Amino acid sequence: MYDSLAGKVAMITGAANGIGLSAAQCLASAGARLVLSDIDEAAGKKILTQFHEFGLDAHFVRCDVTDGQSVQALINFTLERYDRIDCAVNNAGIEHPHTKLADLDDDDFDRVIAVNLKGVYLCLKHELKAMLRQGFGVIVNTASLAGLGGAPALGGYAASKHGVMGLTRTAALEYARRGIRVNAVCPSFTNTDMVKRMVASDPRLGQRLNNASPMKRMGEPDEVARAIAWLCSDESSYVNGQGLALDGGISAW
Repeated sequence: MYDSLAGKVAMITGAANGIGLSAAQCLASAGARLVLSDIDEAAGKKILTQFHEFGLDAHFVRCDVTDGQSVQALINFTLERYDRIDCAVNNAGIEHPHTKLADLDDDDFDRVIAVNLKGVYLCLKHELKAMLRQGFGVIVNTASLAGLGGAPALGGYAASKHGVMGLTRTAALEYARRGIRVNAVCPSFTNTDMVKRMVASDPRLGQRLNNASPMKRMGEPDEVARAIAWLCSDESSYVNGQGLALDGGISAW
């Protein structure tokens, strides 16, 4: 699958679990060389050990995407190790408690914006500088279906993901002529630890999430990962500035 990814250098944030981990596995299976990052160093190193057991070319760098110096260090490591970044997957993200806007805690809002939006901005900023020097590159941001429409009880999260879509489209327009493509995946609720935490706080929520989809189920991380791999590959060479909805048909209602 996606032979064009063989030998490519792929850098992934939020790679220790969920969609990021599935993306790393998918890209590795296509022959990509990986630089994985996450703020959870213990989990990241555990994943790295597993990758090495399978003989995969992978490295781990702890990165706090809200800190520009930490992001720069991740970029520098990748360039020092491989001399280029073919693909960057900006996936690190968090949620906030499931609550309506009037009840949302200000600190929770600020934290979500810092990780989900500022984090993507900082990654884009430094990745684009590196890709401009090399003259090519592909960036895939993890947005959300909540970045394409409203999301009741997830107002701060929706705001952050709308911002990610704004950054994605702007960067795609600014750098298309410089050999750089920028897209986003926009999954609906996906069976990740983040969603499991939300469901654990409200057991009825899981069934509501399943019922919201015409397919009557949530997405799986590997389904999103395959879309990320496609967007990173040459097979999507004319796809730029898009938010690819992975929602089982929810947006078709």
